[in-house]
Amino acid sequence: MKITTEQVKKLREKCGAGVMECRQALEAAYAEAPASQKEAEAKALEIIKEKGLKVAEEKKERATTQGVIECYSHSNGRVVSVVELLCETDFVARNEEFRAVAHELAMQVAAMKPQSVEELLKQAYIREPNIVAADLINGLVAKIRENIHIGRIARFELGE
Repeated sequence: MKITTEQVKKLREKCGAGVMECRQALEAAYAEAPASQKEAEAKALEIIKEKGLKVAEEKKERATTQGVIECYSHSNGRVVSVVELLCETDFVARNEEFRAVAHELAMQVAAMKPQSVEELLKQAYIREPNIVAADLINGLVAKIRENIHIGRIARFELGE
């Protein structure tokens, strides 16, 4: 089957992977002879996710000395959360997507009250319950190709 530009674009919008990575994932998905375009897209997403996990595992041991500390305030300042998201370079620390993930994680901490980084990583993501918070980081690692992880988290609430 011929992969169209529209299919690649649609897949990129869903996962954020590069053009060639999306094309290759779609080609691999169609090689397995799925019955429909929707099935092929789902298989391609799965292929990209698996590849992202592999990349994340390969990058895991690299030093993370840069990053951001993201704060999120909720309920007119009655709840505040803080997330330290670490990466390898200051270039990535200034990246808009990196900062957006840090913000999403800070909102997750405010909403879901995890007691540790490990608990946070296992929680269903508040915006998309079919994935966990760790998937946000793994997707970013796969896209940016740097080791990224959460250093520390904290949550404060008035009256607690």
